[in-house]
Amino acid sequence: MTTSSVANQLQSEKTEMRRDVTLFGGISVLAGIMIGSGIFYIGAIVLQRAGMSPGLSLLVWLIGGLVTLLSGICFAELGAMIPKAGGYYVYLREAYGERIAFMCGFGNFCLSNPGSIAALAVAFAAALNSIWTIDPISQKVIAISTVLLLTLINIRGVGIGSRLGNVFMVLKMLPILLILFAGLLLGEESPDLFMYPGEMPSISTLLSMIGFAVIATLWAYEGWTNLNNIAEEIKNPKRNIPLALILAIVGVALLYVLFNYAIFRVVPYGKIVEMVNSGNYYLGTEAANMLFGSAGLYIVGAAMILAIFSSLNGCVLAFPRMTYAMARDGAFFKPFAKLHPTYRTPINAQLASAVLAIVLILSRTLGELTSLVALCGMIFHGMTFFAVIVLRRKYPDLERPYRVWFYPIPILIICAVMIGLIINTIGNDPITVVLGFIVPLLGLVIYEVMFRKQHDAQVAAQAKENGE
Repeated sequence: MTTSSVANQLQSEKTEMRRDVTLFGGISVLAGIMIGSGIFYIGAIVLQRAGMSPGLSLLVWLIGGLVTLLSGICFAELGAMIPKAGGYYVYLREAYGERIAFMCGFGNFCLSNPGSIAALAVAFAAALNSIWTIDPISQKVIAISTVLLLTLINIRGVGIGSRLGNVFMVLKMLPILLILFAGLLLGEESPDLFMYPGEMPSISTLLSMIGFAVIATLWAYEGWTNLNNIAEEIKNPKRNIPLALILAIVGVALLYVLFNYAIFRVVPYGKIVEMVNSGNYYLGTEAANMLFGSAGLYIVGAAMILAIFSSLNGCVLAFPRMTYAMARDGAFFKPFAKLHPTYRTPINAQLASAVLAIVLILSRTLGELTSLVALCGMIFHGMTFFAVIVLRRKYPDLERPYRVWFYPIPILIICAVMIGLIINTIGNDPITVVLGFIVPLLGLVIYEVMFRKQHDAQVAAQAKENGE
């Protein structure tokens, strides 16, 4: 295909799906997925890895936000340039070819996407258990029922799922903002933001501590990639995708920094050290208890339940679009390319995602799910960031409504970060690394055996239709 025909195909905003997601809806999808229950406990992990220094931990949250923003602007350029459903499967396909893209899509279909949904559903049931005692079997039933409920809601249209996300985004922010503002206004502690307990470490040790702490923050920021999965359902995608990405990431970063500072204003430093050393990371819960008494526990419980439910809804909404995009391209089983005749949603991909998530709910623990999901994400995210450079060279004349700032420096930095995180995982959890690589490699074998000829025939037919 010629460059001009590629441009027309990639940048066309024609879609069989409904464009029902507004700018605010896009921000809600992203923030809804990013802001989960982790806001109440990840701050303690960051503080611990930062040598129990409140000032350094807040700096780490800002660095994590900057790393996420650098990642986000890469996706902003790709999403505005190629407003197609499927997220980074589409970008990997155009940059590296169908094989690499299929490896990514297959890994996401089998593991990352249903694994994320399963992990959040299990966490949702566990959050309910923190308020009302629920036996383990009933927790599984609740997790499965929640996945089915949200799948059925999102089958009825992305507009309904997006509006539901908007509602729960607002609801879950109320208790979080209540704790934040009450802590800032009523807190009596004066945290020493320059404090460093004991002897100041060497520069190399300090940088290593910061890097290790940043990894924890990246888990809290996870979810920012998912807006690109629904690019064909976003109104004015060339404007709204970059804007929603940047506003959501910056807003969430500021929220995390202010929320953790509010905790330092409320909970005495000695109490924080005691809690972290004993393995109790729920500093947000302690802050709410000190501010509001026993009612604070219910405030935090409600916030956790709403936060997880909101994240889960965002994942159920966004993830099946990658499977749909693959099937539409002839690179996956054809039934997954089917759209609901009335609601124009990828019903078969949505149902398959729900079924796989249920299988994982029944067979895996929360820790196993999150580790595998994180590793696959690092591998393919890093390849997608570098795809910005590849596509600028491959298609230099494509219209780019948004361009990465200070290109290519942010891309090289974020790729180096991803490589470092993968190397760190190899040293600390080799079993997860093996499993995380086996699934995509299995996808490569399946592609060669089942889909390569089918895809090549579809490409040839399309080229003939275009007169090339």
